[in-house]
Amino acid sequence: QVQLVESGGGLVQAGESLRLSCTASGFTFSTYAMAWYRRAPGKERELVASISKGGNAYYPDSVRGRASIARDNVKNTLTLQMNSLKPEDTAVYSCATAGCSGDVCPNYWGQGTQVTVSS
Repeated sequence: QVQLVESGGGLVQAGESLRLSCTASGFTFSTYAMAWYRRAPGKERELVASISKGGNAYYPDSVRGRASIARDNVKNTLTLQMNSLKPEDTAVYSCATAGCSGDVCPNYWGQGTQVTVSS
């Protein structure tokens, strides 16, 4: 059974930091790129960060310089360090597979963890 379980969300004040974790099971974690997404109330889901199988990271402008994604292919974990948090970072953060391994392109998602940033 495929599972992606996020943890680490919570309520923080603007300027503080959070570290989110995602534990994967039921599939070969190391063979897929992974990503963090977020969805704020009333807004479209947006990419927060992605990381290739080999560890190359990508960040959109909205979080570049404040976010750091990492993966541990032994522990099957994905992490997202978010610094200098802003109220506009408030959203449900989810981890997901990204891309394909050969012809297999799964679309696995976790349930998400709430991050709330107060001003």
